[in-house]
Amino acid sequence: MTHVREFLTRKYPEITLPEIVVEQPPKIELGEFALPVALKLARGLRKAPLKIAQEIVAEMPLPEGFASFEVAGAGYINARLDRSAAAAVVAGEIAEKQTGARGKVLVEHTSINPNKAAHIGHLRNSILGDTLVRLLRAANFKVDVQNYIDNTGVQVADVVVGFEQMAKIASAEVDALIAQPRFDYYCWDLYAKVSQWYEQDKTHLEARRATLHALEEGGNPTANLAQKISMAVLHRHLETMVRLGIEYDFLPQESDILHLHFWAKAFELLKAAGVLYYEENGKNKGCWVMTRPGNAKSAAAVETAAEGAANATDEDAKVIVRSNGTVGYVGKDIAYHLWKFGLLGLDFGYRKFSEYADGRHVWISCDPKDGEPGAPHFGGVDAIYNVIDARQSEPQETVKQAILLMGNADAAARYTHFSYEMVR
Repeated sequence: MTHVREFLTRKYPEITLPEIVVEQPPKIELGEFALPVALKLARGLRKAPLKIAQEIVAEMPLPEGFASFEVAGAGYINARLDRSAAAAVVAGEIAEKQTGARGKVLVEHTSINPNKAAHIGHLRNSILGDTLVRLLRAANFKVDVQNYIDNTGVQVADVVVGFEQMAKIASAEVDALIAQPRFDYYCWDLYAKVSQWYEQDKTHLEARRATLHALEEGGNPTANLAQKISMAVLHRHLETMVRLGIEYDFLPQESDILHLHFWAKAFELLKAAGVLYYEENGKNKGCWVMTRPGNAKSAAAVETAAEGAANATDEDAKVIVRSNGTVGYVGKDIAYHLWKFGLLGLDFGYRKFSEYADGRHVWISCDPKDGEPGAPHFGGVDAIYNVIDARQSEPQETVKQAILLMGNADAAARYTHFSYEMVR
């Protein structure tokens, strides 16, 4: 409000200026700011507030970043921003204060299942993520952009079931389809047909279970077909994003998180830190669980529970490893985020996946023995931003709490779920 005070000092030198208050109009349609200064000047100038407001609006030059001043009501002055100009002013002020390179930041966004074409909901995530990336880079952060590839999940398994079990398409025919420009749309149609196939006969779901097992195991014809399909769809996703000016640095694959034993290492770290315990009683009997915030269960209580004291059982504990020994999604995500912060003690290998028009490469994870010499290193960052919708708030918070309970308070404080609501 320096601009307003300087003008009023010149305009009305005969009076002592009151404090200049800035308020917010009741509706954004009236402007971003409201100034009741004319009401404050009325007594000293012996004029009606409305007349004073009209004089000010008629004579005061617009400061940078503002579109207009308008008289409202009995003497208010409403101010409207030129939003693009105002944003440029703010960005310039930030840049002046934030000279030099800052910490390394990881932004994860998009993360579309590689089983079908990208749709508008995916694009919304990508645009939000890319906007965040551009803002962070404008503030002089070094930003790595990651797009997580779930190539072993149910969605990919269902498309593989469609090729192998339902349509019975041979491998050579799949190669011919992959060569077509709209292969991602072909997979989308097939995915929908597989869902209908399951509905027709529930015994068909056994094909999904067998395929999922084959994908997680790896090194078999079904897993090889799944990788071929998911990589072809991933190429189409990147082509779609390039048309929007959205690019990535690294594509971590869930298959590598499994096969490089990220979870096995994280499991040992979590148990050693006392974050997980084996439940002997209650509905979670036989599971490895993690207490939720506010329900911490002491080692003594765990021992008592093992002796049969039902009141020591935390029924709200989060199951990380099921009683059949399989790890849930959150467990794998904990391992992945320990890697992000450089806390796991393991790393991917890295190889080039594709090249952008400016010659910059996007890298994809692989076994370290297959990695390219001189490849950049990803992970070990100072801060994390995960662009994921609000439905993922609970698992995101669980991962953050696991990192905190392991004694990594600084890392947990730099873990941000960039959440947004769904549109229906």
